[in-house]
Amino acid sequence: MKHFLKLFVLLLAIFAVWIGLLEASVVPQGYALLLPVYMVVVLGCYGILMVGVGLMFFPTCPHEAELLQKDIVEAKEFLKKKGVDVGL
Repeated sequence: MKHFLKLFVLLLAIFAVWIGLLEASVVPQGYALLLPVYMVVVLGCYGILMVGVGLMFFPTCPHEAELLQKDIVEAKEFLKKKGVDVGL
């Protein structure tokens, strides 16, 4: 619930700033009307950047990989005991 409230307050603040820009004529109205579109584009670029950074610095976990391989071997042995053909 806290995250929802934070998001709601943030959106409300952004909406208030946008309405303020429309009413105050600080920015030409043509630009101010397109501000939500610019914000969506910026948000999309930020999302793509964060996915790219996350993929570049994806952590490798050799210990977890060993544990996973042990689990796979154990599962194959269990299935062989039950009469299931696991292929290898």
